Amino acid sequence: MKNVNVLENQFQITGMTCAACSNRIEKGLKKLDGVQDANVNLALEKATVQFDKDKISFEDIQKKVQDLGYGAVLKNDDGEKETIDYREKEIKKQERKFILSLILSLPLLWTMASHFSFTSFLYVPKIIMNPWVQMALATPVQFYIGKQFYIGAFKALRNQSANMDVLVVLGTSAAYFYSAFLLIRSIATGNHSMDLYFETSAVLITLIILGKLFEAKAKGRSSQAIKKLMGLQAKTATVVRQEAIMNIPLEEVVIGDMLLVKPGEKVPVDGTIIEGESAFDEAMITGESVPVDKGAGDSVIGATINKNGFIKMKATKVGKETALAQIIKVVEEAQGSKAPIQRLADHISGIFVPIVVGIAILTFIIWFTRVAPGNVAEALENMIAVLVIACPCALGLATPTSIMAGSGRAAEYGILFKGGEHLESTHKIDIVILDKTGTVTNGTPVLTNLFTHLNETEFLSFIGSAEQQSEHPLAQAIVEGIKKKRILLKQPSAFEAIPGFGIKAVIDGKEILVGTRRLMKEHNIEVHDALAKMEKYENEGKTAMLAAFDREFAGIVAVADTIKDTSREAIERLKKMNIEVIMMTGDNARTAQAIAKEAGIDQVIAEVLPEGKAEEVKKLQEAGNKVAMVGDGINDAPALAMADIGMAIGTGTDVAMEAADITLIRGDLNSIADSIYMSHKTIRNIKQNLFWAFAYNTLGIPIAAMGFLAPWLAGAAMAFSSVSVVLNALRLQSMKL
Repeated sequence: MKNVNVLENQFQITGMTCAACSNRIEKGLKKLDGVQDANVNLALEKATVQFDKDKISFEDIQKKVQDLGYGAVLKNDDGEKETIDYREKEIKKQERKFILSLILSLPLLWTMASHFSFTSFLYVPKIIMNPWVQMALATPVQFYIGKQFYIGAFKALRNQSANMDVLVVLGTSAAYFYSAFLLIRSIATGNHSMDLYFETSAVLITLIILGKLFEAKAKGRSSQAIKKLMGLQAKTATVVRQEAIMNIPLEEVVIGDMLLVKPGEKVPVDGTIIEGESAFDEAMITGESVPVDKGAGDSVIGATINKNGFIKMKATKVGKETALAQIIKVVEEAQGSKAPIQRLADHISGIFVPIVVGIAILTFIIWFTRVAPGNVAEALENMIAVLVIACPCALGLATPTSIMAGSGRAAEYGILFKGGEHLESTHKIDIVILDKTGTVTNGTPVLTNLFTHLNETEFLSFIGSAEQQSEHPLAQAIVEGIKKKRILLKQPSAFEAIPGFGIKAVIDGKEILVGTRRLMKEHNIEVHDALAKMEKYENEGKTAMLAAFDREFAGIVAVADTIKDTSREAIERLKKMNIEVIMMTGDNARTAQAIAKEAGIDQVIAEVLPEGKAEEVKKLQEAGNKVAMVGDGINDAPALAMADIGMAIGTGTDVAMEAADITLIRGDLNSIADSIYMSHKTIRNIKQNLFWAFAYNTLGIPIAAMGFLAPWLAGAAMAFSSVSVVLNALRLQSMKL
């Protein structure tokens, strides 16, 4: 039985910079008496906390987060706005810092470039070769621009952990303070010939600030999906109360209200039709482009569009109970459950930093007491050499440079990764789920077949002339297909749309009927001999319509959403990569099976609503699979958010793209295989970078500790390691897909 004292609330968290931050907050909250569970999502900057209200309060939770060095606001409209404002301010702040850091670091980079023999021809102004000028340029970079790293390192150390901030502070501080020490010592000794490392610390901080800027801009994009879903709702509703018709805000609609919905309007809430007939565009729920004909007794869904008839309906679900509200809830929960990927570099640094500090201290002690007793300068110099060779420049650049190069190259091929973590994890996918409409297929119906015993041109001329007055998408598909055949169309002298049945028109004195079996039966038209052909078309996943001229059967026209030219080829590619392909759709099983067979897909899950799609994804994940969901509609958003990797077709809706991790701009399913291949190549490149970056440190540290590596040489070695890492990452930019 559920404990009524246990509440679950969400808090917006401010001030987090890396995965270690979210881990610290999560661990800190879980230690509080009364907190049963806590989950901190770095990407959404959100903490979900389950707690016993009798043992702990909101204020206690907020205070704990603040004690850890961060901010927490109880999640509501004001809190969310505050977080968005904070994020925007943070991005602008990082931009200003980067520009200032770049301006101050460029002269120092200029001096560093001139040190090499092959660049000795470069002109360097004397003023920037002045060590005091170099110190003046480096100091604001180190302590103003780099202040955030000192704060981050302090938080990490205070909570008995180590992250990249600790490495950055150690490396840059060693370079800066050693240079400052030499410069100040030169006043006493008069020796002005010395190697300084101000440029090492300044350039490193500038590059890392640039990475932080990219990270800040990428954060929180997924939350836009929720806002766009909310925007789909109708703002007002026309309600009948006490025989009076009034227009009220959507929030005031209650269960049992009688509502009027005109053609072209959005259905305000979920309900049942009491009077009237119409076609409803339910693409935002089912993903299907063909409107659904409905009449009295049928259910309608809030936010779907009433296409062509006037209806009266009874509200059955309002507020948080509507289908759209449930979709929003599923997307929020799925996004909130995603933990940020812990970078390999963070794992290494957590062990690496304490070891480096220990070795550096041990080096100083051994040199001061054993190797060169009493010689503080030599002991200090060797200790700093250890810290400089351990500077995380290459280690820090290893992952972001590969991700930037890989994602940049992918973008050239129309594959947009929303974040580096998605680029890192896509290669692990072993099941790809494809939505049908707009993903495997083109998403719009076209005229595919016709059957008639009359002259084909004459038959199509009458059909097209009759259908051109209809606003139904199937009618528009028929007319468009006939126009492409350059067949002349005429204006009907009479026209009537019969919702749920078809159309009736008079052309050149001839009565034309086009529509369903029921329409033919209603007018006593014998179509028995044509039903086998009609069923054949329907078994192929097509929508077939019967036609009669002057109460005599004339023929059949069939319309279907056809598969994309590249779908079959792309699915074959995925199969060759040992990836299982499943098609999942809200459409009926017969149509789905027909499309799947044509596309070469063996497994189909049909007649699934949005919430069900997310559940199907979850089932596959619970079986130990890494699942990618590919879709293009709002109805796919919950499944896109739930999947390990969500891929949105770029020709689809903005909401799908916001909920997904990857956007495939071209709308070509070949991009799925391309994105997996790019991920595989990028993660291999990252591992190469980390191996070499770490190898420089593991080889260089003992050499430095033994006194065979001067600080300037250690700095040169680290510069070389950084260059090698960047050059290796740049290889991704020339990769062919």
